Amino acid sequence: MSSTSLSGSSLCRLASIVAVVCLIFLYTSPMIGRQPPLPAPNMTKTNSSLYPKEEKPVLLLWVWPQDYRFDLSDCKTIYNIDGCHLTDDRSLYSNTDAVLIFHRAISWDLSTLPPSPRPPFQKWIWMNVESPTNTQKIPGIENLFNLTLSYREDSDIPVRLRLTSRKIPDKDFEIPKKEKLICWVVSNNLDWTGVSIRNAYFQELRKYVYIHLYGKAFGTFLDYKDYFPTIASCKFYLSFENSIHKDYITEKLNGPLAVGTVPVVLGPPRKNYERFVPGDSFIHVNDFPDAKSLAEYLQRLDQDDEAYRRYFNWRRHFSARPHLILQNQEFVLAICSACDYVGRHQEYKEAHDIYEWFFN
Repeated sequence: MSSTSLSGSSLCRLASIVAVVCLIFLYTSPMIGRQPPLPAPNMTKTNSSLYPKEEKPVLLLWVWPQDYRFDLSDCKTIYNIDGCHLTDDRSLYSNTDAVLIFHRAISWDLSTLPPSPRPPFQKWIWMNVESPTNTQKIPGIENLFNLTLSYREDSDIPVRLRLTSRKIPDKDFEIPKKEKLICWVVSNNLDWTGVSIRNAYFQELRKYVYIHLYGKAFGTFLDYKDYFPTIASCKFYLSFENSIHKDYITEKLNGPLAVGTVPVVLGPPRKNYERFVPGDSFIHVNDFPDAKSLAEYLQRLDQDDEAYRRYFNWRRHFSARPHLILQNQEFVLAICSACDYVGRHQEYKEAHDIYEWFFN
């Protein structure tokens, strides 16, 4: 009995030793018994197959402002803005990240607004690029919006063409040839739009100096292709805003700056203008006690080339981009600015009582 038991025990120990040796051989051999190890992950390189591409947020243009339509790809081609999927397809509303709503398209009974209540994840953008003088208070919309889009610098989405700075000074700018002293292009001259202040100043100024007048307001339509060349041919351009409000500084300033003409501005105070452009790039009517003094100063500059050229010193360090002038392009910058914003910002936001903010 004991010898048989001892023999069986020895056989068991021998089998155990053989099994261990086999396991060691299999797990240490590079070719037998297992697959080669996976390579260590590369932490500095993103594998697009492992990380699906994030979809662009969808911005729904609820109404085409004033029915001025343009190619939705213009945001990419004109301003290199491609951060959102811009659409006017209302069938996508329930899955839309943001809805752009033009103030003037809102009816008094609010029936032209999107369905309410809005989805919690969705942002409604109040779009209004007019001044308070030309904005009607439609009751009931004060607390409907998440975001504001306007000319105001404290908007969530301020709309403005800005000067571009350069590190290396530009010494090649040449002032365009000038054939006229003062020009003014005006399409709107309706009293209810707040033009009385600028009209009164213009009537006083023209008593002392000749002003070349263009535009529908004066019965002289200026073709689009002639707009910038005409402004460039004048030494001074009357950049008179139709109403005076903080930050309400429109393309009337940008046009002459872009083509090499000195703007004579009437609008908010000089310090407000200097938030956006150098103080030596324009002439403000408030710098003179009356229109006669301004006229005399412009006439002196007409005879002093060196003094006139100083109004272009800013050109060495900054450049101005011409704005879009076709009628159907009037709201392209505003809409593209909204697209750029929603592509960059997805955080929670609410805008309470937009009227208290906008009118005060």
